[in-house]
Amino acid sequence: MAGSPQSDGRLSEVRFLTVAEVATLMRVSKMTVYRLVHSGELTAVRVGRSFRVPEHVVHEYLRGAFQESA
Repeated sequence: MAGSPQSDGRLSEVRFLTVAEVATLMRVSKMTVYRLVHSGELTAVRVGRSFRVPEHVVHEYLRGAFQESA
């Protein structure tokens, strides 16, 4: 992903969101977020027993979903 924080080597600048935060941002249930993570549609990092999703991944997903519906 060109231009993403990881490609520039600035991992410390990546903001990670919890599943609940992603659900609120996307206005869906937490179960929907878990389904997206498990299907691979949303990239996530496992921390212990929970997941963290990079904020830019959520924005890219929403941008892509919006472009598909237009």
